[in-house]
Amino acid sequence: TGPLKDMNFSVPEGGGVRFIYQFTFEPPAVSFRATGEKDGIIDIVPKTGILYLNGSLDRETKAVHRLQVESLDEKGNIVKGPYTVTIHVEDINDNPPEFDQIKYTGVVRQNSRPGKPFMYVHATDRDDPTTPHGQLTYSILHHFPNPYTEMLFQIDNVTGAISPSKMGSYYLDPQKQDTFTLVVTVKDMAGMTMNAFTSSADVIITVKESLWKAPPTIHIQENSTQIYPVNISQVHSNEPDVIYDLFEKEKLPRLPFSIDQNGVIYVTEPLDREEKDTYTFFVVTKDNEGELVDKPLQIHVTVEDINDNPPVCQQAVTVLEVQENEGGGSNIGTVLATDMDKEGTLNSRLQFKIKSQVPAVPASDLFFIQQDTGILQLISSSLNKRIASNYSLKVLVTDAVFQTICDVQIHVIDINDRIPIFEKSDYHNVTVAESLPVGTVILEIQATDGDEPATGSSYIIYQVKEGDPNNTFIIETDPETNQGFVKINKALDFEAAPVYNLVINATNPEPLVPGVQYNSSSLTLFKVFVTNVDEPPVFHMTVYERKVSEDIPVNTLVMTVEAYDPEGDTKIVLKEAQGKHAQYFACRKRLFCKNNAAQKSKATLILHLGDVNDNPPLLAMDYPPFFCYPLSGGEKAFLQATDADEQWYSRFTFSLAGDMNTRNNWEISKVNATHAYLSPKHANFEEKVYNIPVIINDNGKPPLERKVNLEVNVCKCSSEKSCF
Repeated sequence: TGPLKDMNFSVPEGGGVRFIYQFTFEPPAVSFRATGEKDGIIDIVPKTGILYLNGSLDRETKAVHRLQVESLDEKGNIVKGPYTVTIHVEDINDNPPEFDQIKYTGVVRQNSRPGKPFMYVHATDRDDPTTPHGQLTYSILHHFPNPYTEMLFQIDNVTGAISPSKMGSYYLDPQKQDTFTLVVTVKDMAGMTMNAFTSSADVIITVKESLWKAPPTIHIQENSTQIYPVNISQVHSNEPDVIYDLFEKEKLPRLPFSIDQNGVIYVTEPLDREEKDTYTFFVVTKDNEGELVDKPLQIHVTVEDINDNPPVCQQAVTVLEVQENEGGGSNIGTVLATDMDKEGTLNSRLQFKIKSQVPAVPASDLFFIQQDTGILQLISSSLNKRIASNYSLKVLVTDAVFQTICDVQIHVIDINDRIPIFEKSDYHNVTVAESLPVGTVILEIQATDGDEPATGSSYIIYQVKEGDPNNTFIIETDPETNQGFVKINKALDFEAAPVYNLVINATNPEPLVPGVQYNSSSLTLFKVFVTNVDEPPVFHMTVYERKVSEDIPVNTLVMTVEAYDPEGDTKIVLKEAQGKHAQYFACRKRLFCKNNAAQKSKATLILHLGDVNDNPPLLAMDYPPFFCYPLSGGEKAFLQATDADEQWYSRFTFSLAGDMNTRNNWEISKVNATHAYLSPKHANFEEKVYNIPVIINDNGKPPLERKVNLEVNVCKCSSEKSCF
């Protein structure tokens, strides 16, 4: 109660009939009168001055009521007033939130960036937005279908923005599932109480194929005369307003490609296939802060060949020899030419034709060249060294566009009608030690040939005809003197072959004329005695390998290593382990007498250790997890475990240890074989460091476990979401 004056009242909406205030009389006033925004609900009892409600106020209908109150005397004249009485209607949570659509539809692209919204839902609440009654939070209640352990979509609980989750960015594929239905809820009371009102709406999401894909291999014709730059392809990001750029890993002096901000790729200059026939580079997209938006796309460019290279003769002059008695149709040699255009195409196909022959005697067409191979042949057996000992040919080599002249010199040589004759028919013997190195000359031999010098008819080839089945020896010829040098071609071994009885023959590269044959004059004899040298012992194997488990007991026999003496003096030699890790091994030695104990040999032992599960898992984190204070719900911290054992054992299970208090406050959920999420079960955490006992088990037999006390910091965060 109180005297009449300007007053303000706050009255909760709803609640029905009630008294608000009683004004007291001040003589000569005997009654009160109220006018204004009474709206049939607010009034005053004239005789008592009681201001009252005869029904319920509704803030959403009218938030403020303004009245004028006067006191009157017995004649009805105003004693005091009018005074302003203002009634503010206080909000209560009496309106559920409402979505502005019953059903929403949206489209998302495959491989879209996680967290990038592609649609929004929106709801309103008629309650006071300045109070929790009108503060809304969004969440996803159901996800149909949901083939994975985590949802493929996420929603911003404040804005209603829907975006792919990290898992969704990776797994969304219209070929597997092109439509999803989300049941999205909205709660008032900021989602902080069980008494909040909740509404829901369906969200139909269509998954479409990603626009961000590499084009097929781009084919560009070399040395094009188009005006540059030339549009060769285009890529499209799933995100709008990105910045396109190129980068390459080959570190070329220049990359002859560019891209504009519409994703159009250009070649900026003519390309030369003979300089570089393929290019590989990447297209990237960035946001305005320079961060990558999409995964880089690999672009392949193939430079297509055109006929822009003439044939090239492999030799300035091709020199060939032919005996004067060579028969018609004989192959006398090949003209070789190349073309730098693409191999296996018509651009590099070469054809040959004889343009001229000098001298043109005894005929102008003594020679023929195969059009597609360049093989030269004699037309007939018409060569006569007394008429012409040399011929010069001009051979025209052409591709589809260009032509080249190749010069050919043909020397007519004497017929091979004389055989090589050794100066000695027997070179007797030579004694050599078995330790002589390969390549050593052990004998010089000589034969002569009466045919034309410096031709294939007189050049001598020496070969061991008999007595050397394993090619232990080789004979090289001095082309100036035809002297032969017998060399060791393979290591000698007294124990395997102490004596060689060699028969050596001498021949020419040119065939002998009919009626002439090699005979005993082209043969010589030679005997090689190999002397014994004390050799080191020899292991049966150069490398011994074995696999054992790493927990093999001490004194376990790993393997038996054996060696022998090539001279047969002993059966077994001294064995001992040396080198890296030798301290882990011991040899049971058997020692026999040797005349020369300085001879030693080594063999390699490789022991592969098989892993056993002997290391418990441990956490592998660069920094302890934290949550930003105050918590809003839905937070997760990523936990990772590792194990020093082989990857087979690195499949972990995570669980909470400790009392029920820990389990009531925290939970662990599996992500994959090596990772898990730690999540708070509620938001009522203080700002401090919590010690959470976590048990990690591997999948070994038997499994091993480790208990760790994980420090989790609940802290105030900066705008960059880090503790400060």
